[in-house]
Amino acid sequence: MLQGPYGGLDRERPLIRLPFTSLAVATVLLPLTGLIACLLLSLLYHYEDATYTHCQVSNYLPSISAAISRMPERYIWRGCIGLHSAPRYLVAVAYFNFYRSRFAKRLPELLLSGLVLLCSLTENTGLLLLTYVSSTETYSLHKNGFIAFIGSSLLHMLITCWLWHVNRRYCVNPEEVTSYRWKVRLFLFNVGCCLAAAYFFRRHNQFCETGVYTLFALFEYLVVFSNMAFHMTAFWDFGSKEVLVATPPEDKRY
Repeated sequence: MLQGPYGGLDRERPLIRLPFTSLAVATVLLPLTGLIACLLLSLLYHYEDATYTHCQVSNYLPSISAAISRMPERYIWRGCIGLHSAPRYLVAVAYFNFYRSRFAKRLPELLLSGLVLLCSLTENTGLLLLTYVSSTETYSLHKNGFIAFIGSSLLHMLITCWLWHVNRRYCVNPEEVTSYRWKVRLFLFNVGCCLAAAYFFRRHNQFCETGVYTLFALFEYLVVFSNMAFHMTAFWDFGSKEVLVATPPEDKRY
């Protein structure tokens, strides 16, 4: 066995060992604190610009797009989303491996596992696109990123709820049961908020009523917050797991 600083037991120790729960909390806190900071800064320092709409009626809350499009809010949001994106890709692959091991002999669920991975990757990529291309810079790209984010997010949550519904037949872990129940609640809440936001956005553009855009902005916040909460259920799904960065084991030579 090799001796010295790179040999022996030191070489076999993990370089990084992080509880998955800590990773999940940090990953969700980054966009959460970033969004709250951007909203507060917009209300305090850019209120008139952030709440302005083409209808020129009274509005009291900025949309998320307006809140993250000015400085320094733009850089705060981009920094938080950029930092949280890498763990999101990692979690997507972790879920795929979990489903693949749990549904090894069920072809429909295996296919859905691949689809939910694709949706998760598309959701994260769409979020990056709408974050780094603001609506005031290139509206079409920002719009496409938003559509990709919302569409893949809803499909991801729907398929995930179904997979965990099937998973209940195999699991006896109470944390997994709790996770499934919250997934369903948050998915239904998210769908309701999406429908309400779409209704108020359309109504604002058609009738230009006072305060209607504020209701759209409020439900838009709830859509994003419930999306974050849905991803936070990974806290229960992988609560006993750890993220390791370690040197791969070498064959022993005698």
